[in-house]
Amino acid sequence: MNNSLLRYQLFEVGQENIVSDMVWEVFSEFEAPYYSAEGVNTFKEFIHPQRLVSQIISNDFKIYCCFEGNDLVGVLAFRNTSHISLLFVKKSHQRIGIAKELLRIATMELLKIDPDLQELTVNSSPYAVIIYEKLGFNATNTMQEKHGLKYKPMKKCLR
Repeated sequence: MNNSLLRYQLFEVGQENIVSDMVWEVFSEFEAPYYSAEGVNTFKEFIHPQRLVSQIISNDFKIYCCFEGNDLVGVLAFRNTSHISLLFVKKSHQRIGIAKELLRIATMELLKIDPDLQELTVNSSPYAVIIYEKLGFNATNTMQEKHGLKYKPMKKCLR
């Protein structure tokens, strides 16, 4: 795996199916075991391609993608310029810095939009807590559950 072959870019309309499919693939392997059928269905609805597009169009969402050639290997989505809604990297591309680079690129862009941005937040799945800790996030509360999705609220101070 050669990091110089990786290309980072903002999501473009037309990529919604590959984003949804890749996120679902990773979620199914690493996240779904932690959730009830309700949680799995809630998540599947959240990443439905048309829902992703409508959130992008309404400016509620920004999605950053990492490609190796034409293959989507990483996705980071922000809601309301400061809350991470999705962070997924294909199994074959984990542990090589893609999540870190997606977060770095997104943070630089978000600070251009809002120079006063103080922190980033995320509701981390049980599986991803350690990943977010490595990215500089700290828990702000205990594990919670809503609509069948378990999560731990976390934040990262930018200043």
